[in-house]
Amino acid sequence: MNRLLLIYLFTIGVISNVCSQKIRTYLVPEQMVPNSDYSVKVCTAGGRWIDLFEYSVDVDMHYMRKASMVAFDFEGEKVEVLVICNREPVKTVRIRPANENIPCTYSNDSVRFEITRPGNLSVEVNGDIFHNLHIFANSLESDIPSIKDKNLIYIGPGYHTYPKGELRISSGKTVYIAGGAVVNAKLVCDSVQNVRICGRGILYHGERGVEITKSKNVTLEGLIFINPSHYTVYGGQSSGLVIRDIRSFSSKGWADGIDLMSCFNVKVDGVFLRTSDDCIALYCHRWGYYGDCRNVSVTNSVLWADVAHPIMMGTHGNPEPGKAEMLEDITFSNIDILNHDEPQINYQGCIAINVSDQNLARNIRFENIRVDDFEQGQLVNLRVTFNKKYALAPGRGIENIYFKNIQYNGSNSNLSIIEGFDSLRAVRNVTFENLVINGKEISPNLKKPAYMEYTDFARIYKGNYVDGLRFISNDDISKR
Repeated sequence: MNRLLLIYLFTIGVISNVCSQKIRTYLVPEQMVPNSDYSVKVCTAGGRWIDLFEYSVDVDMHYMRKASMVAFDFEGEKVEVLVICNREPVKTVRIRPANENIPCTYSNDSVRFEITRPGNLSVEVNGDIFHNLHIFANSLESDIPSIKDKNLIYIGPGYHTYPKGELRISSGKTVYIAGGAVVNAKLVCDSVQNVRICGRGILYHGERGVEITKSKNVTLEGLIFINPSHYTVYGGQSSGLVIRDIRSFSSKGWADGIDLMSCFNVKVDGVFLRTSDDCIALYCHRWGYYGDCRNVSVTNSVLWADVAHPIMMGTHGNPEPGKAEMLEDITFSNIDILNHDEPQINYQGCIAINVSDQNLARNIRFENIRVDDFEQGQLVNLRVTFNKKYALAPGRGIENIYFKNIQYNGSNSNLSIIEGFDSLRAVRNVTFENLVINGKEISPNLKKPAYMEYTDFARIYKGNYVDGLRFISNDDISKR
C-alpha cells in the first residue's frame, strides 16, 4: 500500500465497515465554526451511528444567514441519515433536488431518510431555505496520488495558512489536500500546465478559491469551498480545464462560483454551487484575457443563486474593430436549479445569454434542466444588448440556441425575454423542445386559441429582431 494512502487512512476520523459497507469521515480542525441548528448522524445497515460535524456556512448576500453543511464518504448500497433539528419543531420537510426522489419520515424534532448514491442534497425544515442543512455524500476516494511522485504537494489534516494568503502552483505539480485539511488561502495557477488539485479538504475564506490564468490542462476535483471573498474558480485565457465534484458557498458581492473568461475546452461535472452572484458565468475578453469562449460542457450539477444568475454568458468581450470574439459550442446538461433571486431587471434569468462588446453567441444547448420555483427573476433571458455599465459596444447576435426538456414548476417567474438589438444584431434560430411549465408542455401538442401564441403560454416576451423562434415536442423529433 503506498505511503500516502497509509498517512491518509491514519488521519481519518471514523471508518465504519460492516458487510463491505463503509462510511468515512475526517477530523475537523479546532478553527472551524460549528452550527448547532442540526445534529446529524449516519450509519450503514447493521452499523453504529456516526456523528458528523455540522459546519457553519454563510449564504445570501441580501440578508446573510448561517446555514449548515455536513460531508462524508461512503461505499455500499445505502446509508441511513438521522437529522435532529435543534432550531424548532419539525412540521414539514423537503429534500432537494426533487429529482433525487428521496422520501423521508419525520417527527417533532427528527428527520430520517436513506441515501443510496453519492449526491449533494438540501434538507429544508419548515420551508426554510436559508437555515437549511446541506449534505454532501461522496463515494470513497480513489485515484489517490502516489507519495513517490516527486511533483506531489501534500497538505495534511489541520489548519493551514500561507504568506500573502496564496499558494502558487508550478507546472507538473499535483496538490493533494487531504480530508481534514483546511486551507485558508487561494490556490494560484498562472501560466502553468499539467496541474492537478484534488482531495477531500476544504478551502476556507480565501480571497478567491482557485485562480487558473493563461494555463493549460488543469484539473480541479473533490474539494469544498467555504465562503471565499470572491470567485470560487477564476479562469482566464486557459484551456483543457476539468472541474469535477467541487462544492462551494459564497455570500458577498462578486462572489461568483465558476467564472471563465476566454477559456476553451472546459469540462465541468458534478458541482454544487450556492453563490451570491452568478453560479457559472462564461465570457470572452475581460481584463488581461483575450480570445473566444469555446467548447465548454457543464453536466450533472446543482446551481443555487441566492443572488444573480445560475447560468450567465456573454456580457464581456473585445469591442475593438476587427477583434470581435465568440461564445460557441457550449452545453449545459442534467442541471438542477434550486434558486434565482435578482431584483435588478437587467440581470435576471435562470438561463441568460446577454451579449455585449461585439460578442456573438452561437451553437449553445441546454438539455434536461429542472428549475424549482425561485424568489424573483426570469426563467430565460436571451438579449443582444449594450450593457453600458460593463461594455463599450452592443453584441453581434445570438443564434442556434436549443432548449430541450426544460421544466419549471412555480409561480414567481417574471416574463422571460428574447430580444435582438437591431436587424443586423438579431436573435436567430431558438428552439424549445419539450418546454414544460407547471406540468404543461408548450408545443404543438398544446391546444390553444388561434389568436394566442406559444410565447403567451410560456410567458416569454418576444421582442424585436427575433427570427426562427419555435416550440416543438419530443414527438415532432421522433416523427422525422
